[in-house]
Amino acid sequence: MTGTRTSLPDRGELGPASVIAALGAKGPMSRAQLARALRVSPATITQVTKSLLSLGVITELDVVSSGGGRPAQLLGLVDGAGVGAIGAKVTADHVTMVQVGLDGAVRDILHEPFDPSSPDALDVLARLLAAAIARYDGLLLGIGVGVPGTVDDQASGVVQAPTLGWREVPVGTFLRRELDLPVLVDNDVNTLAVAERLYGTAGSHDSALIVTIGRGIGCGIVVDGNLHRGADGGAGEIGHFPVAADGPVCGCGNTGCLEAFIGDEALVRTAREAGAIGPRSGKVALRRAADAGDAAARSVFADAGALLGRTLAGVVHTVAPEIVVVLGEGTDCWPHWEESFERAFRRHLLPGRRSLPFAVESWSDERWAAGAAALVLHTPFDAAGASGDQGRLIRARLHTGSAAAMR
Repeated sequence: MTGTRTSLPDRGELGPASVIAALGAKGPMSRAQLARALRVSPATITQVTKSLLSLGVITELDVVSSGGGRPAQLLGLVDGAGVGAIGAKVTADHVTMVQVGLDGAVRDILHEPFDPSSPDALDVLARLLAAAIARYDGLLLGIGVGVPGTVDDQASGVVQAPTLGWREVPVGTFLRRELDLPVLVDNDVNTLAVAERLYGTAGSHDSALIVTIGRGIGCGIVVDGNLHRGADGGAGEIGHFPVAADGPVCGCGNTGCLEAFIGDEALVRTAREAGAIGPRSGKVALRRAADAGDAAARSVFADAGALLGRTLAGVVHTVAPEIVVVLGEGTDCWPHWEESFERAFRRHLLPGRRSLPFAVESWSDERWAAGAAALVLHTPFDAAGASGDQGRLIRARLHTGSAAAMR
């Protein structure tokens, strides 16, 4: 219908892949539920599921009540396909790699040392991923890579990452050539936003802000069900919002950035200056001091929470999301941020938005890598075409490969 956005565009390889991925991500669903979830007509779902049933990729399960109407037949994936992706999170000193199934389950976690400044860094990364691929048992759809920097395009994967010492590094092209698999690359916070949209708290919302706190401050933006990357892939850099006319020098080279006040290094610096921790102590000591009730340590986190809350209120007024999700390494100290954050956040929102929900999620290092894998697993829902030619290859592998695995 004219004017109606769908999550399942009329592309031959995309329809079946979307149904398979939806059943993997959300579990058994009826045809009516699939139509609503994917925003397509019941007739389209009937046609696509008929084909997948005949291929043995999906199967009919229980009949359930549909709320007073005709009982609905649930559909689910046939067990044993082993369909999934490998995700890799690249940092300044290591790479974390995981296998992730269609249902979002993480397995086979690997942590390997990595020096991105080495002349053969991409060769090493390719070898690490090749070893992870060799461990994969099932239908591997592709590789997702998350990096702490700006990526021009998920499909081409040219990376600008100052913290890694990378400038115009063709990560995607190199890895595709070496691994002979589809590869998608994006900023690590963007990958978390994709994972949240697919499997997390933001999954039932079309618009969301996914905010990360920790070493840096980042934000993934979901608008109308799709990741908003901006003109150069760098949208969401709220850590570099100028929150003061002057102030500490940020890692980006500017002064007065949000991250220069509330990133991990900034919190430690402030705590040392306040005498909350010793001159050689770090984030762990700061958290322990706050947990023990030290007033100076708690004040460091309280001030950070208030500044984050005020800043996010401005972002909310710009983007108008349905929910804000906070995660990242820094959430281990969230109890010390929470009160001041919520007070400042609510106070600076327009009255009509003060009931906006926000959620804080638990954290583990593997979530970064799982987010990278979600780039691959999300391609069947990629109505905006962000995954480009690599997304088309992934969808084709999902449809034809899973059907072959059932024969």
